[in-house]
This record gives sequence, C-alpha cells and structure tokens, in this order.
Amino acid sequence: MSTNRLITRSANVLAISGIALALGTAPAYAHVSAQPDEAEKGGYAKIAFRVPNEDPVAGTVQVKVTLPEQYPLSSVRTKPIPGWTAQVEKAQIPPVEVDGAQVTEAVRSITWTAQPGTRIGPDEFNEFEATLGALPDNADELLLPTTQTYDNGKVVEWNQPTPPGGEEPEHPAPTVKLVAAEEGGHSHGGTPSGTPEQASDQHGSSDETARYLGGAGLLVGALGLGVGAGALVRGRRSGGES
Repeated sequence: MSTNRLITRSANVLAISGIALALGTAPAYAHVSAQPDEAEKGGYAKIAFRVPNEDPVAGTVQVKVTLPEQYPLSSVRTKPIPGWTAQVEKAQIPPVEVDGAQVTEAVRSITWTAQPGTRIGPDEFNEFEATLGALPDNADELLLPTTQTYDNGKVVEWNQPTPPGGEEPEHPAPTVKLVAAEEGGHSHGGTPSGTPEQASDQHGSSDETARYLGGAGLLVGALGLGVGAGALVRGRRSGGES
C-alpha cells in the first residue's frame, strides 16, 4: 500500500471517528445523581434525577426519592414522563415557617413507577425532573436518598453520604450543594430563586441551550479534525509531486 493511500485512509478514519463522537449517544453514568448538583439557598430549583441502568439483563421499573425530614419542602412538582407515573407523598409536620408562610404539611418522597411495557433497559438511562422548594437557607447541602428497583426484584439503595474530602462510597446518595444567593439576584449554577414556575421555565431553556451548544461544539471540532486531516494529505501529495 502506498504512503499516500495509507495517509488518506487514516485521515478518513479520524474524520469519521470525530463525527461519530459528536453525534453519538449520551455517555453512561455510574450512579444515580442530581443535576445540577448546586442550587440557591431559600430558592426553588429544577432538579433532574439521572438514573442509569447498571444491570446487564434487568430493567429499572421504579425510582423513589426520599426528601429530608429535617428540611421540609412545601412545594414539589414533577414533570410528566411518557410511560411513567409519579406519586408525591406528603406527611403532616409540626408548624414551621417556610418562605414566609406557615407550613403544616411537607413532601416526604417522590416515586416514579413504570407503566407496563416501559423500563430503563440495560445500557440506558433516564432523567426524572421535579421542581423543589423552598430550599432551606440554613443548610449547605441536601441529601436525597434514592431507591432503584429492577424488574427482576433487585433493589439498590443510593443512600450513602460522601464524607467531605473523602472517597466516594459504593452507593452515594444524590446530593445538591446549597449556596448563598449572589448580590443582585443572580443565582449560582443557573438555579433560579423565586417561584416554582420560574425555576422550571428558566432551567428548561438553559438546559436546551446548553445541549445545543455542546452538540454544535463537538460537531465543529469533528469537522475541523476532518479538514486538518485533509490538509495533511494534500501537503504530502504536493511534497511528493514537487
């Protein structure tokens, strides 16, 4: 095989590989997590619980998130997901003041259950979204233990806290870091304060924009890789002809 032909084939492989990377599916995630992992104290946040399926043969059919009893959340709204039903469980609590109002009832858990014929299959993941608030202003993080149930009966508890500066445990609980609001009303990590509607609307648009820009950036990078490889081939050919 001639040198020019070898270079040409290598350039094609590089270009195709780059485009496949840009247009490929989302990466796999090792454990259940909360996205974004940072929110504003005292505000409302849209949180997506990202659930990967780690069993090679079974599928996930139920996801239950337990909310912290010591930090009662009076407002929890779930986003409809085709093929899944969401149940929000509430409980009576001693009267407390949350976001300027007396609250005697708080949400204790959210359970998403797959309808017949629906599941998260092997090598797949899904995201379960909810707006939560008002978030506590006297805590630095929210620990959100999550139970993942498979259609073969296996149950995985993602409920282990990660020690500060320590090694991540085998089954870490989804955690949202709570940060103080910046001056001027700007929020950390794109998590808005205000109402549940504002949290949902602002995060919906920012998530879509981020995904679009991320995909566009990867595609441009892949095309640049292909152009660079083509230039290399032309350069070698010109050198051989001179």
